[in-house]
Amino acid sequence: MQQGWIRSHQSDLAAVYRLIDGVLILAVLGICLAVAGEPISGNWAAAGLLAVMAFVVMAEPAELYRSWRIDSFRAMLTTTALAWVSVCVLLLLVGYFSRLGHEYSRLVVGSWFLATLVLLGSWRFAMRRVLQYLRVHDRNTRSAAILGITPTGLQLARDLEQHPELGLRLQGFYRIPGIASVETSLAGAASLMTGPAGDLEDALAAARSGELDLVYIALPISEAKRIDELLAAFGDTTATVHLLPDIFGANLLQSRWHRIGSSAVLSIYDTPIQGINGWLKRLEDVIIASLALVMLSPLMLLIAIGVKLSSKGPIIFRQRRYGFCGNTIEVWKFRSMTTQENGAEVVQATRNDPRVTRFGAFLRRTSLDELPQFINVLRGEMSIVGPRPHAVAHNEQYRSLVSGYMLRHKVKPGITGWAQVNGWRGETDTLEKMSKRVEYDLDYIRRWSLFFDCYIVLMTVFKGFTSKNAY
Repeated sequence: MQQGWIRSHQSDLAAVYRLIDGVLILAVLGICLAVAGEPISGNWAAAGLLAVMAFVVMAEPAELYRSWRIDSFRAMLTTTALAWVSVCVLLLLVGYFSRLGHEYSRLVVGSWFLATLVLLGSWRFAMRRVLQYLRVHDRNTRSAAILGITPTGLQLARDLEQHPELGLRLQGFYRIPGIASVETSLAGAASLMTGPAGDLEDALAAARSGELDLVYIALPISEAKRIDELLAAFGDTTATVHLLPDIFGANLLQSRWHRIGSSAVLSIYDTPIQGINGWLKRLEDVIIASLALVMLSPLMLLIAIGVKLSSKGPIIFRQRRYGFCGNTIEVWKFRSMTTQENGAEVVQATRNDPRVTRFGAFLRRTSLDELPQFINVLRGEMSIVGPRPHAVAHNEQYRSLVSGYMLRHKVKPGITGWAQVNGWRGETDTLEKMSKRVEYDLDYIRRWSLFFDCYIVLMTVFKGFTSKNAY
């Protein structure tokens, strides 16, 4: 087993990665200019150098050049994309305010921006695959130990065994005095260890000698005093220490540590869309909703005429639903029924529902009745992607029946969502259907990123807007 070469040369590798990024940015610009038949003028050279310097600067606060061993590729790709998009925005602003934008070919600029984004992600994907291959074959690995023979510790051991590409090799379990061990389960985990279980002194000795790179403390949170003692003891070593509390199976949403003065606070239920993320999400919503309304306005006008001619009543139906943080909003839809239910009891539409007009049935089947919700997005009440909003009456019905139901409201409701592209849209006539929808909604909140939003939008477009459950 060869350990730690990359770790010990991390700063050197970070410099190499910066160099690769810089060369790639300039090379792509040169290729785009050559293909377009444009000479490499001083203005283009200045733009290229500014892009390289700006990208390196943007990458630092985003920690783009740190180790991504245990992080998902989606997280790495999102960080890379945000850094490069920020550079692109900066270059466009510089060109605008310096009044030099007319000297640059829009075709070259657009091609450069897009091709660089693709290649920055592609070479990182290739490097990640190479590193994963090496780790699976016992190269570039790190040794790990688990303190406490507990159910959480055993689960971590199984996870490490199932993901050899992480390159984390479990050296053994270590018993902690006074902490009950799950000895009956240890036999099942024997194949996971390269060494036998020892005691705390053995673990400390291994960490002090440099044999252990990572230590996982797998004790219940009720043992806070003992955990403090272990942290103090391993503070005398160079091992990286992680805490694996027994609440890891809870329905955590964007859990993170933050400080209030000198107090450390762990968020259990939180929203990922705040700060810069909130600004970027809002920018995404405004851009997509504005473009959609401009392109779809002729179609929306025809639909409005069709609704008015097909039955008596208003063109737009406004229904009260729960929005962000449970606040009540009015969601706009093209009216598709002869009656408008918006009270304490709302009956879901069913197959061959007599309340649905003939034209309304077509609108509901194709989701065209949802188009006015782009206005809700511009008003800041909804988002392009998010959990679908339910009628207030349905919320009150299901909040006591489905665990975590109200956590859907930690983000704005969306026109499309993770549940919808996975087939969970339309009538929720059983508790199982609603539970699955909520399961996907909460999974979306846990995994949220701009990249994930774009993926869901593309899935919505490719899968279409029709559904056998929509009527």
